Amino acid sequence: RYIATVETAKHRAFQFLDASVLPDNRLIAIALSDALYLGFLSSATHNAWAVVTGGTLEDRPVYAKTTCFERFPFPADDTGLTPQLAERIRQLAEHIDTHRKARQAAHASVTITGMYNVLEKLRNNAPLSAAEKTLNEHGLVGVLKSLHDELDAAVLAAYGWADLSLPADTDALLLRLVALNTQRANEEAAGLVRWLRPDFQRRAGQGEQTAFDSGTEVEAETEVGAGADADTEKTPTATPAIAQKPWPTGLAEQIKAVAQVLADAGVGLDLDSLAARFNGRGRWRDRLPTILDTLEALGRARSQGGQRWVNAGG
Repeated sequence: RYIATVETAKHRAFQFLDASVLPDNRLIAIALSDALYLGFLSSATHNAWAVVTGGTLEDRPVYAKTTCFERFPFPADDTGLTPQLAERIRQLAEHIDTHRKARQAAHASVTITGMYNVLEKLRNNAPLSAAEKTLNEHGLVGVLKSLHDELDAAVLAAYGWADLSLPADTDALLLRLVALNTQRANEEAAGLVRWLRPDFQRRAGQGEQTAFDSGTEVEAETEVGAGADADTEKTPTATPAIAQKPWPTGLAEQIKAVAQVLADAGVGLDLDSLAARFNGRGRWRDRLPTILDTLEALGRARSQGGQRWVNAGG
């Protein structure tokens, strides 16, 4: 078996597929059979990371393998993952996978999207329609919610972050994940690689988790594709009228908004030019340097001498 998720989906759900099932181009196939990793990937922690580091198609999140999976810093023994906690996460992941498949087998009308639509309403204490009440009953969505709540708490404990409460502390979670990835990158540079499949990866000499960097590979691709020369890059001489966007409230939305502005600009922007694209109250401009550092670490932005920033793809 292997773990799979649909590339573009309203709700990010991972499940086990039998090895006889051949994935097409719209499935993200992850060659891991250990339910421990199904648990990590199915958690609210990973979902928050994937929403920010992935893309979007209209209003639906797109799971990008290079940023959502390869750069995701998994918990390990150095963060608080004990053998007992790992086994607990395995059991919860297996229960979630088995529960969903059993409810779908029992009722043809039960779908993954339908169950998670109802789950979202249960979490928000929103009223259910008559059809949703039936789906809630057939899918036993209350049980699914309980299993996910337990899994989310167990995964946070595996990181040593039981002090966080999601989704309220999503901003703090994202900052900690970026810091942990930096730590993992330093470890790998020193020769310590935390393999996900050590029996295969050590033998093959490849497959180590991709670390955050400043986007040098993307930079090379961009320069070749655009035919640009670093010494002759032109700077616009006039600034056209720009429609301002409201400054988002949450860190995840702020990161995505700044990335989109850089992508739309097509040229390097300094802090003043970037800030001019937004309007808001308070000291929101003070967060721009931190957000730009985060985007650079994600490979979504590239600094030009620390004075201007450009889109680096993604």
